Amino acid sequence: MDQIRITGGQPLHGTIPISGAKNAALPLMAACLLSDKPLHLSNVPDLADIATMVELLENHGVTVEQKPAEELGLELTLTADGTLNPTAPYDIVRKMRASVLVLGPLLARLGEAIVSLPGGCAIGTRPIDLHLSALEQMGAVIELKEGYVHAKAPEGLKGATIRFPFVSVGATENLLMAAAMADGTTILENAAREPEISDLADCLVSMGADIHGIGTECLVIKGISNFKEATYSVIPDRIEAGTYAVAAAITGGSLELTNMRSDHLGAVIEALTRAGVNCANGGASLSVSHPTGHCSGFDVVSQPYPGFPTDMQAQFMALMATADGASLITETIFENRFMHVPELARMSADITVHGGSAMVRGHGSLKGAEVMATDLRASVCLVLAALAAEGETVINRVYHLDRGYEQLEEKLRAVGAKIERVSD
Repeated sequence: MDQIRITGGQPLHGTIPISGAKNAALPLMAACLLSDKPLHLSNVPDLADIATMVELLENHGVTVEQKPAEELGLELTLTADGTLNPTAPYDIVRKMRASVLVLGPLLARLGEAIVSLPGGCAIGTRPIDLHLSALEQMGAVIELKEGYVHAKAPEGLKGATIRFPFVSVGATENLLMAAAMADGTTILENAAREPEISDLADCLVSMGADIHGIGTECLVIKGISNFKEATYSVIPDRIEAGTYAVAAAITGGSLELTNMRSDHLGAVIEALTRAGVNCANGGASLSVSHPTGHCSGFDVVSQPYPGFPTDMQAQFMALMATADGASLITETIFENRFMHVPELARMSADITVHGGSAMVRGHGSLKGAEVMATDLRASVCLVLAALAAEGETVINRVYHLDRGYEQLEEKLRAVGAKIERVSD
């Protein structure tokens, strides 16, 4: 199994191009199931999760053509014009939670879907009850049997007014796709507003869907029966951009992040600025610098967009561990997202967890150690800590990184990091 070895203490300087957003690309790929016309996607990141979604879609009968883009990522053409298989098997779905996003479009297109209960990072229960109850409001009949969701809508899905009891990105995405092909008008209230939701809606519109309220908490979707061929570019990855912004700050370096959307990173830029980091917003680029690598203590609370993203919580904890003074981070989205704390403690971080909050007492420097990644964002949190630490850090179970960060080692080496991947 591969390891990543990092020798810390090197300020990072240079330019890092940001890849397409994995969390946007995955639902866009699932959307191809709605149509028998080709969907052409560009700026798709070349990641393990993308490969898993390709495998899943091919299992359903989708023809997938892919080629490398000129610089980063992939270009995909997905065509679901043959006989489609309604079953998403456990062996594939267990690898990635986003696999459940095939449920809505399969049910809308075929009137039937059999989808294994999902897997992915072990950061919380994240039940799909919201997905299922909302689909039932649209006329689906659902049973849970032997670890699979068996959903049927023999007379097709019907438009409905659905109010989510709490914000859910996955449920919003699944219902948005299902509603795009349902009979009548569907209103999704208390819908998630993440940029990835708007990206999915915009892509569906390019395929012919009738959607209003994009970017708001109320989406109005008038279902259609036929979609058209479409070409669409995936938005840049705001979490990757935020991660490299922290890399500049934690190493006392200066990075120019390009091919990004600064407007998608508002809460992260605000938190960095409060910590004393210099951020110059150029719209499609962001310059981030810090002269010392020791920020001022600061507090953050994870919230649904446009609040501070839960997917940046672990990275900011690494930054807090090197800050001057105490910081408090409160996690409100997932109940088990502090698994990186014991590993940071191995690197001499001073962190105390109380329920959903973690008190981080920053101090002069972290120490290199052998650590183990537990999930995707925890993995990159350890990379950031290692970049700032004294001595060498060895990170195990780095396959998590391959799920969400395209060419991580190459991008960091290009700006001065001493990082290599080795096979143990």
